[in-house]
Amino acid sequence: MASNSLAYSEQSGAGETAELGQEATATISPSGAFGLFSSDLKKNEDLKQMLESNKDSAKLDAMKRIVGMIAKGKNASELFPAVVKNVASKNIEIKKLVYVYLVRYAEEQQDLALLSISTFQRALKDPNQLIRASALRVLSSIRVPIIVPIMMLAIKDASADLSPYVRKNAAHAIQKLYSLDPEQKEMLIEVIEKLLKDKSTLVAGSVVMAFEEVCPERIDLIHKNYRKLCNLLVDVEEWGQVVIIHMLTRYARTQFVSPWKEGGGDGGVEGGEKNFYESDDEQQEEAEKRKTPYAMDPDHRLLIRNTKPLLQSRNAAVVMAVAQLYWHISPKSEAGVISKSLVRLLRSNREVQYIVLQNIATMSIQRKGMFEPYLKSFYVRSTDPTMIKTLKLEILTNLANEANVSTLLREFQTYVKSQDKQFAAATIQTVGRCATSISEVSDSCLSGLVCLLSSRDEVVVAESVVVIKKLLQMRPAQHSEIIKHMAKLLDSITVPVARASILWLIGENCERVPTIAPDVLRKMAKHFTSEDDLVKLQILNLGAKLYLTNSKQTKLLTQYILNLGKYDQNYDIRDRTRFIRQLIVPNEKSGALSKYAKKIFLAQKPAPLLESPFKDRDHFQLGTLSHTLNTKAAGYLELSNWPEVAPDPSVRNVEIVELQTKEWTPAGKAKKENPAKKFYSESEEEEDSSDSSDESESESGSGSEEEGDSSEDNSESSPSEQEAESASEPEGPSKRTAKKSWKTRAKSDSENEEKENEKSESSDSSSAESGSVEESSSASESETESDSGSDARKVAEEKEGRPKQARSALPKDVSLLDLDDFNSVSTPVALPTPVLSPSLRADLEGLNLSTTSSVINVSPPVFVPMKTHVLLHRMSGKGLAACYFFPRTPCTFGAKMVSVQITLSNTTDRKIEHIHVGEKKLPAGMRMHVFSPVDSLEPEGSVTVSMGIDFCDSTQTASFQLCTKDDCFSVNIQPPVGELLLPVAMSEKDFKKEQGMLTGMNETSALIVATPQNFTPSVILQKVVNVANVGAVPSGQDHLHRFAARTVHSGSLMLVTVELKEGSTAQLIINTEKTVIGSVLLRELKPVLSQG
Repeated sequence: MASNSLAYSEQSGAGETAELGQEATATISPSGAFGLFSSDLKKNEDLKQMLESNKDSAKLDAMKRIVGMIAKGKNASELFPAVVKNVASKNIEIKKLVYVYLVRYAEEQQDLALLSISTFQRALKDPNQLIRASALRVLSSIRVPIIVPIMMLAIKDASADLSPYVRKNAAHAIQKLYSLDPEQKEMLIEVIEKLLKDKSTLVAGSVVMAFEEVCPERIDLIHKNYRKLCNLLVDVEEWGQVVIIHMLTRYARTQFVSPWKEGGGDGGVEGGEKNFYESDDEQQEEAEKRKTPYAMDPDHRLLIRNTKPLLQSRNAAVVMAVAQLYWHISPKSEAGVISKSLVRLLRSNREVQYIVLQNIATMSIQRKGMFEPYLKSFYVRSTDPTMIKTLKLEILTNLANEANVSTLLREFQTYVKSQDKQFAAATIQTVGRCATSISEVSDSCLSGLVCLLSSRDEVVVAESVVVIKKLLQMRPAQHSEIIKHMAKLLDSITVPVARASILWLIGENCERVPTIAPDVLRKMAKHFTSEDDLVKLQILNLGAKLYLTNSKQTKLLTQYILNLGKYDQNYDIRDRTRFIRQLIVPNEKSGALSKYAKKIFLAQKPAPLLESPFKDRDHFQLGTLSHTLNTKAAGYLELSNWPEVAPDPSVRNVEIVELQTKEWTPAGKAKKENPAKKFYSESEEEEDSSDSSDESESESGSGSEEEGDSSEDNSESSPSEQEAESASEPEGPSKRTAKKSWKTRAKSDSENEEKENEKSESSDSSSAESGSVEESSSASESETESDSGSDARKVAEEKEGRPKQARSALPKDVSLLDLDDFNSVSTPVALPTPVLSPSLRADLEGLNLSTTSSVINVSPPVFVPMKTHVLLHRMSGKGLAACYFFPRTPCTFGAKMVSVQITLSNTTDRKIEHIHVGEKKLPAGMRMHVFSPVDSLEPEGSVTVSMGIDFCDSTQTASFQLCTKDDCFSVNIQPPVGELLLPVAMSEKDFKKEQGMLTGMNETSALIVATPQNFTPSVILQKVVNVANVGAVPSGQDHLHRFAARTVHSGSLMLVTVELKEGSTAQLIINTEKTVIGSVLLRELKPVLSQG
């Protein structure tokens, strides 16, 4: 045993003792603390056998142990051949861990790593987007120059991938390849230029980061993509937002004129000097030109407007990035909006506070008014660390003025008594700065500092002496009494800086205190050899000044001190002594300077200027490492000065290619859809193409506001009609034309069917718009709002020309479109975007997208909980009580609605008449089918009514008024996330197939710990179906429990897996395209499964 551990110690180089090896080997159970990471030679042999096993579970366990070894710093390189064999494993979890291992040892074992290159190249063509992305990530992490051409080719291929996730990883790989081989810069710039045109929000942040690393000087690449980046900014991931905002800040400083020169005020004096010899008429013309009002560029305004909502971000870095953008490029009148958001960040952890306070300190020097309303937010708390306290003191000093200085001084009096000596000393310096900047309180500050001289705390007294010395330099004649008082403190103060300050003060004012100064010099001469070097220098200076002013009393004393200094150990003191002796003691060797000795030593010294240490940081961009360190860091990109004349703004105009509209028509179907061309006239198309890009790209914000207004004003009309009207006005007549043509083609249908089709069409279009708002941060959404307008019109065209059966199957056929940059998953019609080539569209056309329709069959609910929720309490409802529950049955009022049953009870002794639903206040996209009015409800009677609500796959509250004949009561219905589902019956094979297509970003998981009796099949089934309306999927493995459902609104699959582990743990996994609903369901299921 000892030999085994010793051999492992030699192999790993970690120096473990034999006892540790014994302990690790003794614990064989994988669930033990050491068993998971133990790895001596015997364990390595076991790991090799497990990696060669036919069971995925054994391989996965082995890879977990190996990664654990790596995390502990152990050497696992000898397992390289056994690990590489599993690169081709079909298990995604195993592949992930293999990739982690290979990235770790690729540089050390370059020869072996190169053997697996072919495997990664094959994985780059894998149908699973996660595998393709992981292979590219590992390939770019192998730091071997010989494979640079292979990496370059892989990046080019990945940049054209259909999956935005793969394209995102291609952008990450660009930076790695550039650091490995900078000579590839030109080819990488071509890839960056291509990826900058990508409309996916997932790619935007990564490609801008690559741009900043590789070619930040190529501003011309941003011109055509500027407006798109501004509009996508809100939907990009948080760290991508930070990078894009910093880049756009630099861009704005090069492309727009300064918004701070209102009316050309800065150039007035210069212009007057240049035109001094010109005629009066020419001067008037120049003056008129300078008086022309400043007009902000629309693109400049677009950037400022689109970044403002990000001030509400939960990410402190995003808020800080927006704040620095407003500080550097917005008009000074608009920069004040950032102050509230920055103050909000002061509730974060201390690291965030430190950075934010540093930036506020810089801002508060130039613009005090921004943070004056939040003065109390910068008061120091007892729990603040010293670094935070000193920064807050700095800000309070910068914000001090005549109006608030009295309040601040009272606050400072408390701070001086702090147990934190460094903070107390900083407070005294702050009081000194207030005294110098605000003359009205200088006397009171000085008297307060003199009072501190009697403090028992030596640090406080010493710092007070230093500050008083600086204040007395301004008006020394008025404060001889203070100098006398400080001279008496020399016997008690031991801090060298304070003693030196007192001696300097006495020396400067030796003529005002002629009786005290010689006595002080006498005392100092006694202890000269034991004083600090700083104090010795001031003793020499004091002796020289007294020798020149009062030589009778101090001549011998000064010569004694000079003799002591002549043989001092410190060469500075010896040099000073020789200099002073030659200057003040006349002899035959004395030069011409000795005549001016008195003027040299007793010259009037300028008063010290007490300035903020943050005054010289404003030339660095706020929020950067260089600003924090106050020195230029590696990779820092300086902000350029505003151009005098704005460059041509037309470079940001994007030409709309007519082929885009043609590409919407699938190849081979042009003849069938010829009648659809009549829906839009040529003039309308020209109007659409001639709209300014600023208006078309900022349409998303105005569209949502119009929807909200229309839903409040016209509460009786359906939300789908409101959204259709608010989207665009020209759309109305085209839709009516479409409906007419549909009716003429389908005369055999009944009138009821036609009405249902029209309703479904309007609800589908509304769901497309609401889905784009709810899931705008998903990987599959890449279009701006300008594209979505034409998208909705094309959807209407396609829907009119399709059979009824095809429309009913389409919402279920979106599972294959995860990898492509198509419309949002919640959009019922899946059409390719204009970026697809005709040949690729033809290939996609041949795909059979209806494979899931055979497996997604809604089944009856496994369990219906009878838990009721209070809708209206009898006290609030004046005797009318109402409660509701979810029966988990398909709603009869609409396929996309959730069925809700409401029980109305009369608790009074009189009849309640005409109970009905009044005004509805529903979020955009949400629909409600109300119950029929109840004419009367007898005393102590009750009645149950049914409603249908389309919650749009969200847990938003449906608010409405429950009215009687006399009163109206505001009530709310908020659905649990489990009630937004319908159970689905499917086989285990279909479940695995669907689950394999919903991995990566569509998968969330959590570890559950509970007692073994809570992990029996019946208990798990009971707990899961009690929370969520899901169906049980048969499983051939006892440790796996599977459940399936689909969302009511969009029909997206929700797959729930409970995988039992060894011991008392289990893994809860949820796979769904609706990641928000999936994470909420995970949070609700986890505590239920954990509790006993």
